[in-house]
Amino acid sequence: MPAAEYKGIAVSIIDTDATLHEAHRDNHTHRDVNGGWLRPAVFGAMDGLVSNLALMTGVAGGAVSHQTIGITGLAGLAAGAFSMAAGEYTSVASQRELVEAELDVERRELRKHPADEERELAELYMSRGVEPDLAREVARQLSQDPEQALEIHAREELGIDPSDLPSPTVAAVSSFASFALGALLPLLPYLLGASALWPAVLLALIGLFGCGAVVAKVTARSWWFSGTRQLALGGIAAALTFGLGHLFGTAIG
Repeated sequence: MPAAEYKGIAVSIIDTDATLHEAHRDNHTHRDVNGGWLRPAVFGAMDGLVSNLALMTGVAGGAVSHQTIGITGLAGLAAGAFSMAAGEYTSVASQRELVEAELDVERRELRKHPADEERELAELYMSRGVEPDLAREVARQLSQDPEQALEIHAREELGIDPSDLPSPTVAAVSSFASFALGALLPLLPYLLGASALWPAVLLALIGLFGCGAVVAKVTARSWWFSGTRQLALGGIAAALTFGLGHLFGTAIG
């Protein structure tokens, strides 16, 4: 079959697919299964909330002064936020370096063995049900542009988009900010002059419910279920650490 006819078939398929997409666009939508930016931001804030609340209630269980609880909360916020940022930066940077190394391997293979890589791409399309002649022609046309060929091989073989690699700096800054924001909630009453624990616990539990309710946007659960579940988990963590703090304080005292 001539190349022009292959092109005509491809255009026809694309047009048909676009028409069907337009027809079904309003009644066939999916949730964002990755959660986008919302998921890591909310879970970072939730982590800060739970860990700092638990830390502060644990210290409070030891019958220390409210100044000590406040200082502990500040230390927990700073330590947790810096730890999250450093860990996230290292993790994302390592992942990016690995991806870039694999892209270099693929780029080298495309340069040294273009025919083998083109055949590999054609076999991939054939394994997915494309007619052999058409698969070979599509692979030939796509392989004419080295950068396009690299992008296609990266998507098909590695499952990544070379033009959309994560940034370690963005990951670190966002993790720092979201954790610090969450950790600030139980600390806020002490910064405003509170001398009792209950305002910090109340504000933190409200924050936990709010975070859980927001998480419902990327799940199939209702907002009240997600909010109540997170409130219960955070409350249990705070109660357990308060009890441990009380036991340790009594034993040391």
